[in-house]
Amino acid sequence: MAGLSAADFDLCARAPLFAALGRDDLSLLLEPAQAVSYADTGLLFSQGDSADRFFVVLEGRVNLFALTETGDQSIIEVFDPIATFAEAAMFSSGKFPLNCEVVAGSRLVHIPAAPFLRRLGEHRRLAFHLLSGLARWQTRLIHEITELKSKSPGQRLASFLLALAKGQEGSAQVRLPLTKAVLASRIGIAPESLSRALGRLKAVGVESHGREVVLTDLDALRRLVQESGE
Repeated sequence: MAGLSAADFDLCARAPLFAALGRDDLSLLLEPAQAVSYADTGLLFSQGDSADRFFVVLEGRVNLFALTETGDQSIIEVFDPIATFAEAAMFSSGKFPLNCEVVAGSRLVHIPAAPFLRRLGEHRRLAFHLLSGLARWQTRLIHEITELKSKSPGQRLASFLLALAKGQEGSAQVRLPLTKAVLASRIGIAPESLSRALGRLKAVGVESHGREVVLTDLDALRRLVQESGE
C-alpha cells in the first residue's frame, strides 16, 4: 500500500480494532496512513485539540493523562504495541478528551480522520466490523475497572506482573515497562502504596531490583490474585 510498508501494514492488522477486517478492506481504510518515529519523549496532542486522526502503536508506548489541580500528570491509560487509540474521540466529540505523551523510541501510525470516515460512509459494512473491535475494547475497560474496584493494591500489582510474565511457568524475570511512578498511576494507587505493595509481595516470591523484577513462584502469585480483596 502507498503510505505504509508491508511490515507496518501487517502490524496494524494485528490491532484488535481491525481484527474482523480482511486485508483488502483494511488496505482501503489505511491507504492515507503514515508511520512516524519519535526520537524524543514529547506531547502528541493536548486535551481539547481537534481529533483529526487516530493512531496505532507499532513500537514503544504512549501515555494518556489528565492534569491534576497541582499540574501533575494522572495517567489514565497506557498503550503498548499493537494497540489503536484516540478513535473514540474521532467518532464522538471530535475533540481529544485527554492529553497524550509519546515516549522516546516509539513508532506510531497516524490515520487521518477525514478520509477514514469518508471511506466508512462509502462502505458501510466495514463500520460493523469496526464496532466489534470497539466492543472488545469496552470489555477490556470494564474488566480493568472491576479489577480496580475489587482488588487490593498488592493484587493489582500482582496482576500486572503476571501479565508481563504471560506464558511462563514456575518462575520468571520481567522488566517493568513503566517507571514506578507511572505504574502506580496506571494501576490506580499512590506511589507510596506501590512501594508497600512490592514489600508485601516478597512473601510470595517477588524480588524487585529497580525495574528488574524476579518472580520466583508464579503459582503463588496467581493464588494471591484470586483471593478476596484485603
